[in-house]
Amino acid sequence: MEDTQRNLLFKLAVCNGIGNLGILKVLDFSMKYNNCTNFSKEEIIQIAGITTYQKLFSESWDHWTKESDKLTKYQLEHTFITILDPFYPYYLKQIYNCPVLLFYKGNIELLKNNCLSFIGARAASVYGINVVRELIPDMIRNDFTIVSGLAKGIDSVSHQVSMQHGGNTIGIIGTGLDICYPKETAHIQRKMMTDQLVISEYPNGTGPRKYHFPMRNRIIAGISLGTCVIEARKKSGSLITAQAALEYGREVFAVPGNLFEAQSDGCHGLIQEGAKCTTCSQDILEEIHLFSI
Repeated sequence: MEDTQRNLLFKLAVCNGIGNLGILKVLDFSMKYNNCTNFSKEEIIQIAGITTYQKLFSESWDHWTKESDKLTKYQLEHTFITILDPFYPYYLKQIYNCPVLLFYKGNIELLKNNCLSFIGARAASVYGINVVRELIPDMIRNDFTIVSGLAKGIDSVSHQVSMQHGGNTIGIIGTGLDICYPKETAHIQRKMMTDQLVISEYPNGTGPRKYHFPMRNRIIAGISLGTCVIEARKKSGSLITAQAALEYGREVFAVPGNLFEAQSDGCHGLIQEGAKCTTCSQDILEEIHLFSI
């Protein structure tokens, strides 16, 4: 990718009023016309199909155009790949609205690995934690990299168990990489930024917003061959990830739980809808190897 194209994508990523789909449209247009990048803001508004937020985008574009030195300095504070880079995950590129940019800290080589995601309740029970401890070591022994969202509960335990067993793990967050949210998992995030890999589609300084997390969940599902859900209520965010995985044609695994606990309702619903009922690691491995690269 040419530097001018890369610079344009970063500038669009930090502008207000344009979303990832709009940036994808601009990139597609650029590639069709000899990788041209010399667009006016009016052309970008038209190409990206910006309607509601035209004024917001226009003001933001003008700000960064005027502050070009500041923008360059800000860009240098980030490490990132684009959808055109060879390190961009193969399976993630197949999904609708795949992120144009992935900001990262850690070992970018992990994106080449076959990945499985483990997700579930933030208020994980002892049972849920023990299930993670039971399942993940076999995934590690079979060379799968464990993906999760660095949230409290099942997510953070999945990252920790992976590292404890000498495996690789990738955290996907809904903020800039300079922000740790929630604070309870900050120590895990910092360790993974050094020893593993943490990625985000949001530039530094971006705080947690409610709509960021469903977007984060699509990356968790999209980067993975399959998603295993351990403890989830009926309206859990984990079910958003599981639904995305189903839409992408990936395997979904659900661990059954206590019939009398609301924590189990989401997993039981997934099983009724056709997710693989998962009671041991072999239930995952015998399905997922059919989808491996």
